[in-house]
Amino acid sequence: MLLQKPAKPVRWHSLLIDEHFSYSDIKNLDWGQIADLFRTILRPQSITMVDKMQSKASSARVFRSRIPTLLVSMFATFASIYVAGRLWQDSENRVYLIKELDRIIGQGRSVISVDDTLKIIACREQHKKLSALEMELAAARQEGFTSMRSTEINGTDYKRRPLVVIGIFTTFGRKNNRDAIRKAWMGTGAALKKMENEKGIIARFVIGRSANHGDSLDRAIDNENRQTKDFIILDTHVEAPEEFPKKAKLFFAHAAEEWNAEFYSKVNDDVYVNIDALGATLATHLDKPRVYMGCMKSGEVFSEPSQKWYEPEWWKFGDKKSYFRHASGEMYVISQALAKFVSINRAILRTYAHDDISVGSWFIGIDVKHVDEAKFCCSSWTGGLSLSLPL
Repeated sequence: MLLQKPAKPVRWHSLLIDEHFSYSDIKNLDWGQIADLFRTILRPQSITMVDKMQSKASSARVFRSRIPTLLVSMFATFASIYVAGRLWQDSENRVYLIKELDRIIGQGRSVISVDDTLKIIACREQHKKLSALEMELAAARQEGFTSMRSTEINGTDYKRRPLVVIGIFTTFGRKNNRDAIRKAWMGTGAALKKMENEKGIIARFVIGRSANHGDSLDRAIDNENRQTKDFIILDTHVEAPEEFPKKAKLFFAHAAEEWNAEFYSKVNDDVYVNIDALGATLATHLDKPRVYMGCMKSGEVFSEPSQKWYEPEWWKFGDKKSYFRHASGEMYVISQALAKFVSINRAILRTYAHDDISVGSWFIGIDVKHVDEAKFCCSSWTGGLSLSLPL
């Protein structure tokens, strides 16, 4: 049975626009139009279904790809928080340690350096050695001044330290005095060596050179020294009475560099020295680091050129009536630290008209123990330590 064509043609594609169409509208279509209608309706739907499926698959892939990214982000966040916390904690620890070091060492706000640390370690080692030496010194004092005074290096006792180096100040034309001293208490040859080894006392005559260098006076001293070997000859010093203060400075500087002794003494060549009494006296002062010992006095300052003991720079001594306290020039003793002080500063140490005044002036401004030893005074010479020799 054939369908009749509709009297009024229907535009089938308009049905796609209108969602509320009826059966009568479809009935008016021919088979070709119906087929086109169904193809048109099914195609967008099928495309839509495919698109939906593809969209779901894409969403799943995106979801699956976002999971590792999220984990990595969380891990990175936690790692950043942990590292920042550790850095903050370390900075606080460093600040605390620096403050503690400043508080202990007392350097204010400055940070202790590697050099300062090494210095602290070295100081501790020196303190240990000093403590050991103090114990050895205490034992030596109990045994007496003749006990072994030695220097220790790497635990090896290699050399005995002298107790005192005595410089006997002499000059040209006084060979008789020197011979008298050699016979009385100093000795020569083996006896001189025995005093050095057993008692730790070194004695030498101290003299400079003639103003006419190499003349008969110098040759006489050189000949005498070749026989006795008991001189300290100061080649740079010109022997003269007014140069005695410089001679004292040169002697202490030379002796401190030549011998590592506990004490250094200056004695005139007309003084008798009781070696045993001197050694016992010095042994009682071994515990004092800076000692200036002698018959202490404050003599008059002479301001007139005609006077015997004239002081050209008298105006430096205040009221012109008396000097500061100093040891009498016949004999005085200084400890090793003071002798080294003289040696180091000899170029700038001032000298005055007399050697005893000059030496006393060097120790006025530093921390020195002045020992007024009565045995070094003239009143005690007949009693034991020293005795003036006849000229």
